[in-house]
Parts: sequence; C-alpha cells; structure tokens
Amino acid sequence: MRTAVYYSNSDIRIEERPKPKAGRGELVLRVEACGICGSDVMEWYRIGRVPLVLGHEIGAVVDEVGEGITQYKKGDRVSASHHVPCNNCHYCLNGHPTACDTLRSTNFDPGGFSEFLRLPEINVEYGVYPLPKEVAFAEATFIEPLACVIRGQRLAGMKPASAVLVIGSGISGLLHIQLARLNGASIIVASDILGYRMQAAKRFGADVVIAAGDDISSAMRRANQGRLADLVILCAGAESAVRQALDCVERGGTVLFFSAANQGVSVPLSVNKLFWRNEITLTSSYAASPDEHRQALELIKTGRIKVKEMITHRLGLADSVSGFQLAMKGSESIKVIIEPQR
Repeated sequence: MRTAVYYSNSDIRIEERPKPKAGRGELVLRVEACGICGSDVMEWYRIGRVPLVLGHEIGAVVDEVGEGITQYKKGDRVSASHHVPCNNCHYCLNGHPTACDTLRSTNFDPGGFSEFLRLPEINVEYGVYPLPKEVAFAEATFIEPLACVIRGQRLAGMKPASAVLVIGSGISGLLHIQLARLNGASIIVASDILGYRMQAAKRFGADVVIAAGDDISSAMRRANQGRLADLVILCAGAESAVRQALDCVERGGTVLFFSAANQGVSVPLSVNKLFWRNEITLTSSYAASPDEHRQALELIKTGRIKVKEMITHRLGLADSVSGFQLAMKGSESIKVIIEPQR
C-alpha cells in the first residue's frame, strides 16, 4: 500500500509498505479522508522521531474484521480515535482520561496518511464511531479536532453570556468560535495575523475581528461594555499571543491554553496582577475522550457546527507535501484534507 512518510514539513515521501492485517479484536480500515492537523506541521515536535506516518483525523471504511469482532463488518463507514484511554487508571477515574498513560501510547498502525491502517484491539473497543449517512468522510475528519474543542471549553468553564476572546483563527480557533456561539457567548472577539483567517473568523461567527498586532485589549473593552474577556482561548503559539491572552482576561475570568506554544516559549507571570484579588484561572486541555468524540459527531451530524464550509483543499496522497505547505502557511487555506485512495 502507499503511505505518505514524513521526514520534515518539506520532505514527505510516498513509500510502499505492506498492507496491515487484522489480528484478533482488530480492524483494518481503508482510509478515505484524513485531515492535516496543526500538530502535524509542528516540525520541532516531530523531527526527532522521523520517519513517521502521521494523520489522526480520519473518515474510513472497514476493510478487514479480526477474529472475535461482531459489532463491525466489512464496508461499515467509521471514524476512529488514534489515542484511547484505559478507563481504569488514576487519571481516568479522576476525570482526566487524556492524561492517561495508555491514551498517550496508543496509536494507529501506521497513520491516517496511508491507504490502509490497522486499528489495535483497545482502539476498537473504546474508539470507533460509526458514521451516519448524513456525515461524509471529509466531514468526519473534523470529529477529533471538534472533540478537543468541546473538552477545552468544558474544562475552561464556558458559560452562557460569557464574553469570549479567541486568539488565533486557524481550524481550532474557528471551531472554538462556532462552539462558543452555540454555548451562548454574548460577544466573540477573534484575532489572527493573517487577513485570510480574519475573514474566516468573521464568516464563522465572530462579532469583532482584529489583527493580532493591534491593541486587542482595547478592542475587547469597546466590544464588551468596558470589560475584558471572561474567557480567553489561546489558539496560537507565539510568545506575543500568550502575553496578549494574559493582558485580555477580565477579573474572575479564565485563560484556556488550548494550542501548543512555539518551541521554547516561556512567559513570566505577574502573580499579583493575575491572581491576587483578581481570581483569574489559567487552565489547559489536551486531546479528547471517546465521549467527547461522540458529542462532536452529533454536532456535525445535526449541522449545529458547520464543518463542510471549512474545507478548502482536498488532495491525493501524492500531493501531501503541497498539503502540508498549505496547512503550515495558512494564508490560502482553512482545512486541508488528504484522500489516500486518489
């Protein structure tokens, strides 16, 4: 089978590998669509472990069913989680399944940027999501990123009538904008360094859009009756974005560190300014649980979160390098999807 093997953001090679076989309790999936995630293009995070077959946002068809499986059959349309928790450890039992060691060690074999992949038994048990007819394969690639957004806003305590600031209007930021609107935000302000993404933020529900280099705190106050944001969602990795997030949160508010920072970013905190008397919460989220994947699928199925309109590019496996470049630059794309069967 063909695989797109990652060596760097500019070096992705189409290589032949043996098609995987399904062992007991396992599935082999034929990958129909796989989204390029922002984490896929974090070269500093990947480069020490290359070569890799990346890709974890999938829409697929069951191609082979391992012994002992009765709930799935060849031809079923599905999505699946590449990471799944054990559901039994300290972290899982205390409401943090994404901190689970099992979740952080499970994965596809090899990855979504390949014609086929093997789904290990534990992934089959906890992380397969049948696709209803209303959800196309390309739309299914949004299940995982939307699930992460759902988890992030829940952990951040998103409440109706909150004033929300989203810093960074890539895929994650745009999904946060949509979900914040669905969750009853009173005002949504969004920022980005790219005009293309600023226009997208407006299109997907932001009330006010401002360039990242401008005075975001003043814009937030103008939009929110003199107050800063009740919830700041940080979907950008630059040090300047982190500083902006800390400068734009209202007393009693929360900053959600959603995206990874750029390599080496470290920002000093003014303890008195942020915490003493101001009751500001800094929190983070990582990945998503199977339940959050199911919630995401329902929101996509019912059209309450618009994802089809976010797809700007659909490319074959041989065009993976172009896809990565489009996703990395972001100036001409929102969601880039690889279709390995092309």
